[in-house]
Amino acid sequence: MNSEYLNIYNNLIKLTRNKSLFQELNNEDTFSDRIIIFFFHFAFFLNVYKESNSKQTLQDIYDFIFKQIELSIREIGYGDQSINKKMKNYINTFYSIVQKIDSWDNLNNSKKNEIFVNYLNDNINSSFFVGYFDKFKEYLIKNTLNHFTKDIKVLKI
Repeated sequence: MNSEYLNIYNNLIKLTRNKSLFQELNNEDTFSDRIIIFFFHFAFFLNVYKESNSKQTLQDIYDFIFKQIELSIREIGYGDQSINKKMKNYINTFYSIVQKIDSWDNLNNSKKNEIFVNYLNDNINSSFFVGYFDKFKEYLIKNTLNHFTKDIKVLKI
């Protein structure tokens, strides 16, 4: 199971490292920006697969992924107190994103644009991100969760 979850995590990381995403941010590539983009990928992932997979499977994936995020923060060099505070902030941010993504299909493009401006910054090309994540959601719908448990894919979105 852990290798499958690691592959899911690595596939989402690979998507997050898409250079075209960071060109649209109009600022330096920071850990904070990367984690927010990762959270968007993961939120869409959970949103699409929540209907067709068990809650326990998705909870296990969630737990594994947040453990990996914590390990990444430790590797950066933060102390235990800082890690706890950062993880609390990251989890709150993630839940906020999940809440927004939950009604994604009912939002107009203007509201979708606002979501990205609020989480990233005012200078981004938010319409690029809306189009990208609309395509990403379609990609997820066309593939099963099992698709992401295989080795790292070349994902074309």
